Amino acid sequence: MSFKIDRGLFKYDFIDHHAVLCVPVDADVKEIRKRYLQVARRLHPDSSFTETAAQKQLGNELLSKLVNPAYEKLVGDRTRTEYILILSQIGKRLVQESTSVTLNTDLAKQLVEAGNTDHFYKTAIAKLAQTQYDSLEQALQVIAQASELNLVYLMRSAGKSSAAPPPAQPKVQSGTPQPNTPKNTAPPAPAPVPPKEDLIVEQYIRRAQSLIDKNQFAPAKVELQEALKLEPKNSRCHSLIAMVYLKQNQLKMAKIHFDNALKLDPSDETALQWKPKIDKALGQQPSDHKVTSSPNNGDKQPDKSGSGLFGGLFGGKKK
Repeated sequence: MSFKIDRGLFKYDFIDHHAVLCVPVDADVKEIRKRYLQVARRLHPDSSFTETAAQKQLGNELLSKLVNPAYEKLVGDRTRTEYILILSQIGKRLVQESTSVTLNTDLAKQLVEAGNTDHFYKTAIAKLAQTQYDSLEQALQVIAQASELNLVYLMRSAGKSSAAPPPAQPKVQSGTPQPNTPKNTAPPAPAPVPPKEDLIVEQYIRRAQSLIDKNQFAPAKVELQEALKLEPKNSRCHSLIAMVYLKQNQLKMAKIHFDNALKLDPSDETALQWKPKIDKALGQQPSDHKVTSSPNNGDKQPDKSGSGLFGGLFGGKKK
């Protein structure tokens, strides 16, 4: 059976795995696993929900062709990072093409106008998830509806603060002389508007900081890598991405970016705090010891139990 969807993000030759599982585009790995188990139990051929042979076959095909691939893509460390990077690029493209985007569902149209974008979006996605696979014959329509919500959310998120408001001008009442102001004196020049690239970099940094706070280090790293492409000499970006590498137990990469941060800003407090500890830890490593993250650990937090190099850096048991 062909599962063709031509709405939402699917219109851009993109498989919207978040819509297949009906989870928000910023869902963490734990949330994705929980949702996958719910859907898998619902679609499994032995499920009590699939009573007829036709339903069992359809449920099995949805599970094997859509749901399982979506789960594998979203929980693998490398595949998840690549996927989120593509989502970020699509968001930028949608901002440029916003006038030509066509929406079919009322929910998506309401999200365009919603004041609290995050709340409306996540509430709508959660509501769709409750009945997403209740009718297997209607499942593709629900996936399309979720994908339209994802499209609008990405478009609005990428478009936030894309233009700075004009600087405020002092209000002067006509006919009222201003004290100590000579006549024919030009008003002070307005404050310069930051370049567009600076505003975009700030957006990347804000999103990255929010993801770091949620322990979502892989997507945070993607955001910071994009920021550094635009502004490679941003000390804050280097310091933040160094912390991401540190949280992932990639000490050599963390050291490189802390070094860069201090070259650009010798007073960077985070770099000053952590670089000596990393230098000491790396100096204690055997020469053949490689510090890497495990290939398929999703966004799991590194060991903080006090055992191993990482535990020592983050205040584990002292020997």
